[in-house]
Amino acid sequence: MSKKRDLLLNTALELFYRHGINSIGINEVIKVSGVAKKTLYSHFNSKEDLVLKTLEKRHLTFVQWLEAKLENTANNNELIDTLFRSLESWFDGDEPELGDFNGCFFINTSAEFHDAKSEISTYCRFHKAQVRQLIQSKLSGNSEDLLNAICLLKEGAITTAYMTGASSEVIENSVKILRRLVMC
Repeated sequence: MSKKRDLLLNTALELFYRHGINSIGINEVIKVSGVAKKTLYSHFNSKEDLVLKTLEKRHLTFVQWLEAKLENTANNNELIDTLFRSLESWFDGDEPELGDFNGCFFINTSAEFHDAKSEISTYCRFHKAQVRQLIQSKLSGNSEDLLNAICLLKEGAITTAYMTGASSEVIENSVKILRRLVMC
């Protein structure tokens, strides 16, 4: 991948994640990156193409981060604790590979694209399915209810922490609820 393409992609991801897709135009990406418009369009066919590539980049970064965090979990309680403590660390800005916390890039992006059949919406759903699959692969046993609860509380924790800034409280509540489920 070329340095200019990487620069454009990193700049677009940072701007889109911080300000939203619809708030940032191609000209802003060009201005902040310092790359010419012709160069941008030699790497990306359209703004939608650029958005898709930023989603792909964020997906790879997030999944690699999450895989590393969950790698050594030995049971469901460890999985729950590790997952939610890792999320809290991200919410609090202590996960440099994920950058500043601005909610979920996929939820935020999906909210800006109302066509559920668009490539962008489809990719956002793909990301969520892949994260769910990763969590499922770390679960002991085959409890669909526990998997659903973990995934729903994870999504709720991300959204609530972003909207309220109350990361510790939302994490504590999520873990407490999930531990009760594990004990049942």
